[in-house]
Amino acid sequence: MERFAEASVRLAGLAGAVLGWSPDVFWGATPAELAAVVRVLAGESAAVAPPDAATIARLQEVFPDG
Repeated sequence: MERFAEASVRLAGLAGAVLGWSPDVFWGATPAELAAVVRVLAGESAAVAPPDAATIARLQEVFPDG
């Protein structure tokens, strides 16, 4: 079984080489964000529908840009 540290170093290297991500971008991304990018590159459709207008409005209220 691969350890977290080994897997993360391998994934960080791949994200840099394939996606052009810097280490800061890689470590700032969530596993879901990385998985979404990998799915797109693999030609798979998105597993989650984009948010609707009501969801976006709620998010804007909760996280105003100040």
